[in-house]
Amino acid sequence: MARRKLIAGNWKMHKNVAEGLALVHDIKAALPCGGDPEQCGSDMPEIVVCPPFTALAAIAAEEEDSCIWVGAQNVHWASGGAFTGEISAEMLMAAGVSHVIIGHSERRQHFGETDATVNQRVKAAVGAYLVTIVCVGETLAEREAGDTMDVCERQIREGLAGLSSEQMKNVVIAYEPVWAIGTGKVATNDQAQEVHAFIRSILQSMFDSATADATRILYGGIMKPENATGLLANPDIDGGLIGGASLKAADFVAIVTAAIPS
Repeated sequence: MARRKLIAGNWKMHKNVAEGLALVHDIKAALPCGGDPEQCGSDMPEIVVCPPFTALAAIAAEEEDSCIWVGAQNVHWASGGAFTGEISAEMLMAAGVSHVIIGHSERRQHFGETDATVNQRVKAAVGAYLVTIVCVGETLAEREAGDTMDVCERQIREGLAGLSSEQMKNVVIAYEPVWAIGTGKVATNDQAQEVHAFIRSILQSMFDSATADATRILYGGIMKPENATGLLANPDIDGGLIGGASLKAADFVAIVTAAIPS
């Protein structure tokens, strides 16, 4: 089936409010449609920017009538309570957020995120009807040990445990080969496609063929203008979770353009 491409920019801990507003202004100006949803063709990918929490409300308000959606970089599983430094799905929705990233490799590495806490966050996000981008992927040591598929399967099965096929309609998977992020190493098109196809097979075994076919799987291992076209040409790569290139309007829009069928 035809899956709409999705290009999401993860700004990480970059850009204050003014800088973020300037960036989305430049992104809109460079888009073929100028950011006007009425001018976007049916082939235009879904475009998401994920700023820091402090800029979410301002950017969501600015982009309310544009083709750019706004996502958060994390969400807590509780609707409220004594969870200092966390944020709930309800708070994100009130700020105008439509998407959320969960289980990013940096959250796992630096902040103690586990498959169990990913699962709790995912359930809260899909329960609030946020489009939930769930990250999975192996480290360099795990790849060199031949454990890539085992790691991805474990993270998917435990991260999505207890979800229904209906809830999966709001879930997107992002494959992050951690070994290719900030290391100078680059996954080949074939390496990326192999893991994406494997992830889709796991979704089929967990749910059903229709769910597996409908679920979008993004590549999150350093997609940039130079390699986007080749990666996006693969049948199981449905877009990208973009890091550094999302902080430069020209680079981000080049990736968005690469996702438009020629």
